[in-house]
Amino acid sequence: MEILNDYVVVLVLSICLAIGFIIKHSLNFIPNKYIPLIMAIIGIVINAWINNWLITPEILLGGLASGLGSTGAFELGRNLLARKDDD
Repeated sequence: MEILNDYVVVLVLSICLAIGFIIKHSLNFIPNKYIPLIMAIIGIVINAWINNWLITPEILLGGLASGLGSTGAFELGRNLLARKDDD
């Protein structure tokens, strides 16, 4: 888990979470199975943009971890809210 803390960029994760939410709830022509892939690509692009378009393995991994982490964060929130509604 400590490795993830080194690479997850909170700003990129937050932006990807917002974009993923919009895709999931507004763009019905995009299947849900492609959202993690889209978030990974967007995470790489945003992380490279933040770092002045410098491409290094750390920036690629940070973008991937943040983009995919946004998908996990969405699912975590959705599952926690679903359990609260069930009680």
